[in-house]
Amino acid sequence: MKITAANDINSLYNISSNAVKNAVNNTSESENTGKEENLFSSIFNSAVGNITETNNALSNMENEELKWMMGITENTHDLTVAVGKAQTALEYTVALRDKLLDAYKEIMQIQI
Repeated sequence: MKITAANDINSLYNISSNAVKNAVNNTSESENTGKEENLFSSIFNSAVGNITETNNALSNMENEELKWMMGITENTHDLTVAVGKAQTALEYTVALRDKLLDAYKEIMQIQI
C-alpha cells in the first residue's frame, strides 16, 4: 500500500480548504503522471489565487458602493451580496495567513 502526500496531509491535518485539497490532489496526480511539480509550489500558487480572488471581491464591493453612492443604482441587494462576499473572503485570507505564520514559527523553532 503506497501512502501519498495527499493521504498523509489529509489524515494528519484534516484539511478543510478546497483550494488546499485541490492543490494536494493535483500534486499527487502529477506524481503519478510523471510531471515535475512541487507540493509547495502548488499550495503556494493556490494561496496566491485565493489572494487574487479576495482582491477581486474587495474591488467588486467598492464598485457596488460607488454605484450606490452616486445614485447609478438603487439595488441594495447587489451591494449587500458584494459586501458579504468581500468580508468572507478577507476573513478567510487573514485566517490562512495566521495559520501559515504559525506554521513558519513552529518550523523555525525546530532544533537541528
